[in-house]
Amino acid sequence: MEHHANIVPWQMLRDEIGIGLHVVPMSDDGVIDMEAFEAAFNENTKFVSVIHVSNALGTVNPVDQMCAIARAKGVPILVDGCQAAPHMKVDVAALGCDFYAFSGHKMCAPTGSGVLYGRAELLKKMNPFMGGGDMILSVSFEKTRYNEIPHKFEAGTPAIMPVVGLAAAIRYLDSIGLEAIARREEHLTTVAIQAIQGLGGVRVFGPTGHRAPVVSFAIGDVHPHDVGTILDREGVAVRAGHHCAQPLMRRLGVPATARASFAFYNDEADVEALITGIRAVQEIFG
Repeated sequence: MEHHANIVPWQMLRDEIGIGLHVVPMSDDGVIDMEAFEAAFNENTKFVSVIHVSNALGTVNPVDQMCAIARAKGVPILVDGCQAAPHMKVDVAALGCDFYAFSGHKMCAPTGSGVLYGRAELLKKMNPFMGGGDMILSVSFEKTRYNEIPHKFEAGTPAIMPVVGLAAAIRYLDSIGLEAIARREEHLTTVAIQAIQGLGGVRVFGPTGHRAPVVSFAIGDVHPHDVGTILDREGVAVRAGHHCAQPLMRRLGVPATARASFAFYNDEADVEALITGIRAVQEIFG
């Protein structure tokens, strides 16, 4: 269920230094197999990377359990939180992760902003991946002494404006309350799934229980791009395609899906508009 962003870098590293990649399976309804996850560890396991929330299925992975297993095995774990940070409160200390990453543009912030959190004891052991101003303490022709964290990893002039915007966006979301955002989005998602399933002839992908506010669906054998075009004409914006998750699409046995996403600014009228649009697709395609 991984986004390509949590697949491609590891394949690049595999091609560069020869690491092996092991993929943990999931169930048909998009839930991680935790027994298989724990069984995947062996003496050669060096690193684990998992998503907190699936951008295509809405699955909320039990990352606290996954982090506990990884820590017990002595293996560092990174959590891709791009789809979680905008929709729920995240406490990296409570999760027990070693690294946590998320992007700003999904949190109402400018593009090009984001955060990579890492545990200090691990960051101190790591070498800089980029050279430039501010990541040094001293430089001579014989030797360079690196700065303390986090400056060691922040070479050159940073993207100041996007990060200032990210801070403003985070304050804005905090003013609404991430718990309140989560409650509203969960309600809208539940209402939407129940209404879609009541139509008949529509397949909803992902877990039946708790999930993030995305609903991926297929209407009979209608291509998702046609679904998206008709919904667009009805004034409803959905994403149609593989959602940067082509391995997941192959696992589901579909070329693509249509995906409705909800945020704190949506309401039940938006759900009704979605349902009206889906009915229009069904009428056009018989």
